[in-house]
Order: sequence, then structure tokens, then C-alpha cells
Amino acid sequence: MKTVQIDVAIIGAGSAGLPAYRAAKAAGASVVLIEGGPHGTTCARVGCMPSKLLIAAAEAAHSAAHTAPFGVHVEGSIRIDGREVMQRVKSERDRLVGFVLDSVEAIPAHEKLSGYAHFIDDGLLQVGDHTRVRARSIVIATGSTPVIPQKYRALGDRLIVNDDVFEWNDLPRRVAVIGAGVIGLELGQALAYLGVDVTVIGARGRVGPLTDPEIKAYAEQTFSTSFRFQARAEVETVERLGEKVHIRFRTNVSTVVEESFDYVLVAAGRKPNFDRLGLKNTSLTLDSQGNPVFDPHTLQAGRHPVFIAGDANGVLPIQHEASDEGRAAGTNAAHFPNVVPLVRRAPIAIVFSDPGIAMVGARHADLAAESFVTGEVNFEDQGRSRIMLRNRGLMHVYVDKTTRMLLGAEWIGPDAEHIAHLLAWGLQMKLTVDAMLEMPFYHPVVEEGLRTALRDSVAALRASE
Repeated sequence: MKTVQIDVAIIGAGSAGLPAYRAAKAAGASVVLIEGGPHGTTCARVGCMPSKLLIAAAEAAHSAAHTAPFGVHVEGSIRIDGREVMQRVKSERDRLVGFVLDSVEAIPAHEKLSGYAHFIDDGLLQVGDHTRVRARSIVIATGSTPVIPQKYRALGDRLIVNDDVFEWNDLPRRVAVIGAGVIGLELGQALAYLGVDVTVIGARGRVGPLTDPEIKAYAEQTFSTSFRFQARAEVETVERLGEKVHIRFRTNVSTVVEESFDYVLVAAGRKPNFDRLGLKNTSLTLDSQGNPVFDPHTLQAGRHPVFIAGDANGVLPIQHEASDEGRAAGTNAAHFPNVVPLVRRAPIAIVFSDPGIAMVGARHADLAAESFVTGEVNFEDQGRSRIMLRNRGLMHVYVDKTTRMLLGAEWIGPDAEHIAHLLAWGLQMKLTVDAMLEMPFYHPVVEEGLRTALRDSVAALRASE
């Protein structure tokens, strides 16, 4: 058994762990990077990148099937070759993963260990059956895994999570998606556009990350045109029958529905990967689920030289946030006990659906009703959107009554991923709605819809005076 003495041990070599390694090295610390699973980051292997490859194929199919309103008629039917679709998804995914693997390969051999790590005591880690690591500070960047409710676990290979979709060789005929969050909406709609018969079964009316009741209602109605969408349903029974899965669920109007599917895609959230770490062998304070209690600003677990970064902490499970947290955790671990808070960027969240969903800044649910006004635009009559026949969408922007500064926005609409960046930059620069309206808006562009919403918020401010 080999023993290694090190300044900083980093558990996990993903979107948070790799930046933590680089930051700790840059701070002059001796570092070891520990990984028990496959290298390549969740984003590149089974997350944001392969899902966008599938979505790109879906968008191509959907566009090809909807040219007639422009007077452009495609002779014959659109043929979707599921095998070719999945071959491109996997080959491009593997190419992207290869870039990450190259960066890991470039790390000196003595600074990385393969094997799952668990705590023996506060500062001592066991890695596999070959190495013990005594570390002055530790960064936990072990990521997360999909939550699978008990009722679905007997389905065998008919149960899939998002990771499994990208290993398909062909597209199935019928899929039930359990969960109407970001993953459920993105994959559910992409599969539907590619010709798969999709039913999305949600609970409690969730539609992606949205919290604004009007935007959520508009989005629910919009997605119901892409696939069968039961946003408020209760799954009563799930049973595997041969190569099919039989599901019985009750809708929000107490209608009982029974259907059979080839696969059940469970997209019911994710949980942090702490199970293998042996945290009970430490003096860390754990919550009721056995997760370490930490400060979301410094990422530090109590007063210990332990820092939790990326999806493992569940604060903002987004790739760029994971990278920022990794850098902050690595720096704090190297400089411990001199710990400084992480300066976060303006909050931004995007769902790559059609139309897109985006949220910037404060959520509607977190705002005090008396403190803000709402500006609105409906994209159904917005000029450029209507020209492109992409005129589905509703946006709300929230503006502080006193300071006139943008607080946040929630919407569904065309080019949401691009407009989100404009709003996030304005938010981070602490611009007032008046200053944002002084910015240029070219004509005709979809962004003019944002200008309409900002102007509407100014009218609402006048009315509130």
C-alpha cells in the first residue's frame, strides 16, 4: 500500500474537478487528482453536448417537415434514419470527449490516481486498494447521478436515464418520459421531433425551471403540441411485460390512462455522488440525507479544509457554474485557512427546446410582489419571429420599482438562448431598464421583442408611481 502526502487532494475529474486541479496548481500547491469513474466530464459524455447533438438532428427533421407554409414543398415524405442519427450523436460525442481526455492525459502521472476514494479519517483518503492519500485540504467534486424512484427499478433494460439514450444504436417507437424538468423536456421533444411517440408525465405542474404562473401555463400549452404532455399526473403502477412497459397513471382530472411503451426514460432529478466517500468516518457535519453541510459562498464544509464544488453541492448544476466553483474551491483549498467567497456571475438558465426557455436573475417565485413591476411581450405578433414562423412565446421581465434595475426574467420564445445572454450581461452590469433601452436594437430582429418587454416595464413603472 502506497501513501502519498499532498497539499490538496481533488476527488473527481469532471467540470469542477479539473478547474480545481488547475487552480490549486496555479496557487503553488502540490495536488493529486483522483477519479474512480470514466474520464471525460458529465457534460461531454452524457449531458449538455450529446443532448444538443440529438436536438440538432431533431431541429433538422422538424424544419424539413414544416416548409409548406413558406410555399416550399418537399416531394415525398421526410425519412428519419434512427441509426444514422444515433451514429452521428455518438461519433461527435466521442470526438468531444476526446478533447477532455487529451487534457487529462497531459496531467503528469504522479498527479493523478485512478480509483474510487473514501475517507478513513478527516485528512486521510483510501484510493482503490492501492494508495492512501494524506491531504492538508480536500476538494469534493464527485458530481451527481440520476434519481431513480423505487417503482421503476424492476424494469431492467427497459428503464433508461439520459446517460443511456446516447448509447442507443437506433430510435425506439414509443417512450414514456417521467419528469418535466429540463432533461425531460429537452429529450422528450427531441425524440418526438425524430418520430418517436412520446408521452411526458410530470407532477405538480412543473414545466422545466419556470416559476412564473403565466409563463408556465403558456409553455405547458405550447409543449402539448409537440408530444402528449401530462404535467400534473400520478403514476399508479409500472409493470414490465416482456419487452414492453405498461404504465397506469391518473391525470389531473382523475382520468385513468393505461399505455405501453418500449422504454421509460426517468428524468426525475439528480442526487450528489457522496455514497462511496465514507463521510461518516469524518467529523464533517452531515444533513439528514448524509450530505455534508457547507457554505454556498465559500464552498467550505464547516471549519474543515474540505470544499464541495460542482454538481455535488447542488447549488447551481450548470457547466459554467461548476467550472467557476471548481476554480474557487481549488484556490481556497490551496490557500487554506485563508478562504474567500466565490463571486458568482449573473444567474442564467436555458432549456434548449423549441421554442426555447430561459431564466435570468431572480426567479418570479422569489420576488416580493410589492417590490417590482412586470414588462411583457408576446412573440406571436413580433415581426421577425412571425416572418420566420417561429412566433410562439411569452416573456416577462421584472424591474425593481425603486431602483428601476432589472431583477430577472422568465420566458419561452424564439432565440431564447441568445436573448438570455443580453439580459444576463445587463443584470451583471447592474443596468437600469432605462439604460438597457438606450442600447441599439437592429430591425428586424427577434431581440426587438425584448425591447417591447422593457418598454412595457417602463409603462408599468409610471403606472405604479
